[in-house]
Amino acid sequence: MKLVTKAINYLKALSAETITNAKSGHLGVCLGASSILFALFKDHLNFDVSDTDFLNRDRFVLSAGHASALYYSLLSMFGFNISLQDLKEFRKLGSKTPGHPEYRVTEGVEVSTGALGQGVANAVGMAIAETVMEERFNTVGFDIINNFTYCFCGDGDLMEGVAMEAVSLAGNLKLNKLILLYDSNEVTSDGSLALSNKENMARKFSAMGWNVIRVPHGNSYFFCSHAIASAKKSKKPTIIIFSTTIGIGTQKEGTSAVHGAVLSEQELASFKAKLSVKESFFIPSDVRELCMASTRKGKLNHEKWNQNLAMYSSTHPELYKSLMAFFDRKKINFERIMRNIAKYDGQSTREINHHALSELAYQCPQLIGGTADLAPSTRAYIDNAGNFSAGYRRGKNIHFGIREHAMSAVANGIALYEDFITFDSTFLAFANYCLPALRMRCAMKAPVMSFFTHDSIAVGKDGTSHQAIEQLGQLRSLIGNTVFRPCDFKELVAGYCVCLRDFLPVTFALSRQDILQVEGTSFEGALMGGYLLQNTAAKPKVVIVATGTEVPLAAKVAKELGKKHAVNLVSMPCIELFEKQTTAYKNKVVSKDADLVLVIEASNDTKWFKLFGNCSMFGVEDFQGSGDGDEVYENAGFSVKNIVKFAESKLKEKKGK
Repeated sequence: MKLVTKAINYLKALSAETITNAKSGHLGVCLGASSILFALFKDHLNFDVSDTDFLNRDRFVLSAGHASALYYSLLSMFGFNISLQDLKEFRKLGSKTPGHPEYRVTEGVEVSTGALGQGVANAVGMAIAETVMEERFNTVGFDIINNFTYCFCGDGDLMEGVAMEAVSLAGNLKLNKLILLYDSNEVTSDGSLALSNKENMARKFSAMGWNVIRVPHGNSYFFCSHAIASAKKSKKPTIIIFSTTIGIGTQKEGTSAVHGAVLSEQELASFKAKLSVKESFFIPSDVRELCMASTRKGKLNHEKWNQNLAMYSSTHPELYKSLMAFFDRKKINFERIMRNIAKYDGQSTREINHHALSELAYQCPQLIGGTADLAPSTRAYIDNAGNFSAGYRRGKNIHFGIREHAMSAVANGIALYEDFITFDSTFLAFANYCLPALRMRCAMKAPVMSFFTHDSIAVGKDGTSHQAIEQLGQLRSLIGNTVFRPCDFKELVAGYCVCLRDFLPVTFALSRQDILQVEGTSFEGALMGGYLLQNTAAKPKVVIVATGTEVPLAAKVAKELGKKHAVNLVSMPCIELFEKQTTAYKNKVVSKDADLVLVIEASNDTKWFKLFGNCSMFGVEDFQGSGDGDEVYENAGFSVKNIVKFAESKLKEKKGK
């Protein structure tokens, strides 16, 4: 125990020195939670530093991402590719040790965290993915998939709605391989937790179907390790409530002042002296050896797993073959999907998508997803695939409940577990509930498909609350998001292709109402983001650009305007892809010599002006009344006669100039 105490003291010193050197960070949690996470890494976490993508590794999510200095110090002590020099570069531009953990930047980091609550929901998604794999591939004597998902969280995480939505779902699904390590220091940035929250967290989690373990001595390594061992035996998801002292060992311990504190050089020296640490950015050989014993054990576990897998391949060759092919995306035949759903063209894109999902599921066993209690309306479910539940882990349709935010964050976690193909769905008007999770998805480039339906004012009788006007602009404003608003099955499947082949998050805006078929649509053109649907002139006077529901309407407008002017028609299901094309291609599709570029879309998205400069947009600037969808649509001006009149007026304005 003396060596363990010494190791934790050096861990605290290393975390504190990392923060002082950077002149910023969050000291309080790094000191208060050091015993919890050291116990996890030393005694329980299954990892292999030589192969951090090892399939059966335990997943660890630092939902309280501001504890990053502690996390990086642990990774360094246990042999991950984080050097002491990397710790000295904490929070510096281009370093492997950013201010909050970032996926794909730091080896050993499973998910980007920092926005509180998100990591908890991501962990729920990872735990769901584990159960899917476990049910599908494990047999008697062969626990090929048998890993835990650990999530470190604090008081702030568990006040966030997304976390509470997710843990409620986890309790219902009985995700027993999920363990929350709750650092209950009862202090937030503003002051005492009691200022904003006096809930009995133990009773709350118990009511949601969780196993609850209390650890009164959360700053004791022995009690922490024992509690984690007990949690691993539970048949329910477990929350371990560690009562800790934030900033323990400093003059400001137990107060909000230590939350984001940075020790001065003098304070740091005094603090290190209390810990009997004299060196700077140093890990003693005996401490390193203690940590590396666990590291070697992890590598040995991986080797044993490989041996077990080899035996499994001999005794269960078909299952082994399925496991090896489970995440293979190269075999996806998009032509087949289009061929089998072409008969549904002319229906709503939500209906076309329903059939496309079922076709995709036929080819991809790793496909799983669901809706926020709207499967009958969004039609985003897989036929004859069953519902994922505590009693049926093979189900492909997840009932997320009315938990839009958690739905999207959980879907991120499923995808990040190991290349699952994941989807989520709700009405486009409710996409705002999902935005924080979508933003993190884009930052991580997590390849998840979101199907937002009822994408225009034509929802009609549901009125203002359901009229998606500003949502397209919001979704397109997310850096790294790819937004598809398809007009038919070809453009829809092109969106699938972008997500599944390019490993990018893709958001779909789909119609509730049927869309008339339009001649000339193109899968290949949609992959370019936009393409000429009707090319009548090399130098057209008018170029009409439309998306989704408005494409058939735009075709009629083009026909009418074409009686007097040379008009080209462009379908542009995806602005983001079109922006990436060459200047020559973009000028060919949307002629820069045209007198008028007219965009027709039932939104108020101003991104069109960034894309085309001095274009004219026929969109929606205000909420419409409640009534029949077609009437509401026409009342907003979306008729051939009205748009032709609008176009002619714009041509006259430009001629006058």
